[in-house]
Amino acid sequence: MSTEGSYYVPESSKLPVFAATGLGLIALGAGSWVQGHSPWIFLAGAFVLAFTLYTWFALVIKENIAGMNSDQLKRSYVWGMSWFIFSEVMFFAVFFGSLYYIRALVLPWLGGEATENELLWAGFEPTWPLMVTPDQATNGDAAQFLGPEQNMSFPGWDKILHWLPLWNTIILLSSSVTVHIAHTGIKNNDRKKFNLWLGITVFLGIIFLILQAEEYIEAYNHMGLTLSSGIYGTTFFMLTGFHGAHVTFGTIMLFVQWVRGLKGHFNDKDQFGFEAASWYWHFVDVVWVGLFLFVYILA
Repeated sequence: MSTEGSYYVPESSKLPVFAATGLGLIALGAGSWVQGHSPWIFLAGAFVLAFTLYTWFALVIKENIAGMNSDQLKRSYVWGMSWFIFSEVMFFAVFFGSLYYIRALVLPWLGGEATENELLWAGFEPTWPLMVTPDQATNGDAAQFLGPEQNMSFPGWDKILHWLPLWNTIILLSSSVTVHIAHTGIKNNDRKKFNLWLGITVFLGIIFLILQAEEYIEAYNHMGLTLSSGIYGTTFFMLTGFHGAHVTFGTIMLFVQWVRGLKGHFNDKDQFGFEAASWYWHFVDVVWVGLFLFVYILA
């Protein structure tokens, strides 16, 4: 039991080594996978990381329930999660910055240079999104890398009810409301309200991911928009794909908190595990608003 003025120091652990190994395998496997090789290295890394995180967090939860965490240690958890979310903000700032750099600086510059120095193909137009790849412009039908047949921009008011990004926006913004209602529930020791609204939030996260997958299938099979569709395809799938991965992680985090809530783990004084997951969820919601504006509306 931790007392005021004491600080619980966990015993030495090999879990950080396993976590680093899993992340390394994921990075190596992802690079190999997109190059057309087997996904088994990626899947092995994902399994190692998932098992490590499960073991690690189960240990932390057990220690907290046993009263081994002092107020000082709990504050360190708050700061740790805060810095983690800040690092994620910087992560997406790089992607949004790259998109701005391409659209606002590189394209106008290439348009001027192409006219004067013939650096690019004849007839190049510096407009976004680029629907023709350099390979397609120079090799025509023999090109290996083709530009998309359609882009993901706003399709017009007559098709708005069938536009998946709009529904995904509504779903994520609604999920921010439901997770906040769940938070107010546990703050008032209303466990039934907490479990109900947190369960709804998890459900909305799953629906978002299903619609995201449907959008990708539509893009690949009917719009000709793939990762190899020039810089537009690359930036679209990198931005929305990484965000989708974060939504996946966030949904898993909230699902774990929901299961913990069903087991009676939280109360009005101690619910940081849920609060940390909810902070992360609000963060991915805000990122999606930026994506919806700059990737879809202003495409």
